[in-house]
Amino acid sequence: MNITKNTQSRLLSLDFFRGFTMFLLIVEFTFLFAYLMSPQLEGTFIYAIGEQLHHHPWHGLRFWDLIQPFFMFIVGVAMPFSFSKRIGKGDSYKSILKHIITRSFLLLILGWGLYCMPEGKIVFFFQDVLAQLSVTILIAFMLIRKPALTQLLVSIGILVLTEFIYRTFWVEGFNQPFVADHNFGAWLDMLISGQLSPGHWVSFNALPTSAHTIWGVMAGQLLMSSKTNKKKLYTLIVAGIVALIIGFGMDSITPIIKRIATTSFVFASGGWALLALSASYWLIDMMKVKKGVQFFVVVGMNPLFIYVFAHVGGADLLTNIISPFTTTLFGWTGELGINIITSSCVALALWYICYWMYQRKLFIKI
Repeated sequence: MNITKNTQSRLLSLDFFRGFTMFLLIVEFTFLFAYLMSPQLEGTFIYAIGEQLHHHPWHGLRFWDLIQPFFMFIVGVAMPFSFSKRIGKGDSYKSILKHIITRSFLLLILGWGLYCMPEGKIVFFFQDVLAQLSVTILIAFMLIRKPALTQLLVSIGILVLTEFIYRTFWVEGFNQPFVADHNFGAWLDMLISGQLSPGHWVSFNALPTSAHTIWGVMAGQLLMSSKTNKKKLYTLIVAGIVALIIGFGMDSITPIIKRIATTSFVFASGGWALLALSASYWLIDMMKVKKGVQFFVVVGMNPLFIYVFAHVGGADLLTNIISPFTTTLFGWTGELGINIITSSCVALALWYICYWMYQRKLFIKI
């Protein structure tokens, strides 16, 4: 891990998209989204928003189910820019590959460690986004010099393989492909860790969601190409719409389930990722809208640091510091009001840490 002072010009829409996604991820650690679903708010618009900021319990798709695919896709988009920069500096493919392997290993250890922390013991679960990225980054990098058609065919091949494994797995009790804790992914976790993961998540998700990072690489290479901005935008939008049609069209055959990353889910969430990038690119890089963009950009410049910091207790520490003041000043709003205000202040404090580092051009990377 190193700290760099970065002055390189960047694709602003990508930093915005990454910052927006990461800001939502760190806000989750403040429990703000949980408070929005308080029984006191049931039946209100606020409760409906809070519901969208929680994962769907099984078959279906909510906004929060898109956050991890967004991030994995964004990592892919950034890879061609980073690869090109390093090649331009004279680094060899072999040295970059060595760096990617080291990075993937460190992400795997970090993601595994973050999953162990709340358990209070060593558990061999690899569902954290960092552990999943350790696999998807490596697969996507192996394809980065291949033609776009090859990348696309490999990503589809991975999804076809996943579909085949789930549907044909024969072990009794784990041969129901789309039933929670009775599918191939659950069996694999039992094999690896000796127990099922809470919430029906499976470590095997890293393979099908590699498609998100591969598609991100393809999108990044498109944005780096000599095509006109309009052509780039058109291609992203068409690809996103096609992916959505495939994903939702498959739902009656292969249900959209984020917790086991079904093929239909990967297509649907990948479609939304492509359209979200399209919107960011059009608004920021083509229309040159800058107002409010910097708020998220500062988070997007230090995504790994702020995610790990919030995860390992940073959000709790800030809550303990801030809550006495919010309780004193806003006690009249009641317990729910205090909790929402405190969580909002903690979210802003996490943002300010990113801003402080951004102002000093400090960026922590692996």
